Amino acid sequence: MTESRHRGHVVQVGIDGSVERAIGDPDVVVALRSAAKPLGLVAFVEAGIADAFDLSAPELAVLAASHSGEDLHVRTIQAILRRAQISQSLLACGTANAPLDAITAQRLARDGERPGMIRHQCSGQHVSFLLFAKHAGWPLEEYWRPEHPTQVAFRDGLARVLGRRPADLVTSVDACGILTYYVRLVDVARGYLRLADPAGAARDAVGRALVPALTRIRDAMMAAPELVAGTRDRFDTALMQALPGRACAKGGAEALQAVGLVPDAPGHRAAGFAAKIEDGDAGGRARPAATVEALRQIGVVGDPELRALEAWHHPPLRDPRGVAVGEIVPAFELAPLSELR
Repeated sequence: MTESRHRGHVVQVGIDGSVERAIGDPDVVVALRSAAKPLGLVAFVEAGIADAFDLSAPELAVLAASHSGEDLHVRTIQAILRRAQISQSLLACGTANAPLDAITAQRLARDGERPGMIRHQCSGQHVSFLLFAKHAGWPLEEYWRPEHPTQVAFRDGLARVLGRRPADLVTSVDACGILTYYVRLVDVARGYLRLADPAGAARDAVGRALVPALTRIRDAMMAAPELVAGTRDRFDTALMQALPGRACAKGGAEALQAVGLVPDAPGHRAAGFAAKIEDGDAGGRARPAATVEALRQIGVVGDPELRALEAWHHPPLRDPRGVAVGEIVPAFELAPLSELR
C-alpha cells in the first residue's frame, strides 16, 4: 500500500549543457537557496581573498557549506576569524535551527549553552562576506544588505557561472537574511556541470576565466565533504564520500539538490544534475532517495555505492522495536531525451 507521495522534477545535462535525461519539467523555476553558495564563491576566490587569508581546503569548503554546527565546523570558522582579526559578533545569519546536528544540540542544551550564530548552517558563507569586505576595505557592518559590495560581487559571480546577467536574476530574501535567486532547474544542473568540469564546460572567454576559481572550490569541497555538511546524517557528505573524487554535491532548502559529476576516469563523463521535490520535503526523505535513484539510472552509482547509500536510497520506517515496517521508494524512470531527438 502507498500511503503518501512526493512529486518532483529531475534533470541531467551533458558536457555541452544539453539535456540528456529528465523527468518532470527541466524548465521549472526554483530558488537556488544554499545551492548558490559554491557558485557565487567564485568572486571571492577570483579577488585573491582565499590566498590573502591563507585558507586551507577545509576552510574554503566551509565557506561554501550548509554545515551542521558541530564543533569541527565551529573550530574551523573560528580559526579563520582569528587569522583575519574579525569578531564573530559581526555575523548576521541568525540562530534558527542551529545547530543542525542533533547530538551537538543535545549537548548544548544539557550544558545550558545557547547556540550562537557561528553554529548556524550559513555562518561559513557569512564569514566569506566579512573576509571579502575586510580585504577590500568595505564596511563590515550590514554586509548582508543587497546593495553591499560583497553581495553585488557574489551576485556577479553567480550570474557568470549561470550564464546570466546579474540584473536578470529574480530574487527574494533567504532564511539567513541574504538574497536567494530564482532560476530554471536546468540552469542549476548547468551551473554544477561547470563546477564539476570548469575547463571542459567552458564555451567562451567568460567560461574560461572561471576555470581556476571553480576548480579550487570544487576540489576543496570534495577534499573535505564533512565540512560541506556534517559528520553525521548529512546527505551531501554521504554522497561525496560514496563517490570520492567523482561528485561535488550541494543541497538547498525546500528540497533542491545539485550534483556536479567529475570526469575522473576514462568512461566517466562530466555531467550536471539537479532535482527539486515540489512539496519541500520537510522530512528530508524524498530528495536523497530521488537523487540516489537518478544517479543509479544515469550509471554513476553502482552496487558498491548503493550499499553505502542504502539508508538514503530506501529510507526505512521502523516501529518502536526497530523493526522495518515500511520504506520510502523512489518510483520513476528518467526519459533519455538526448536519444529521442
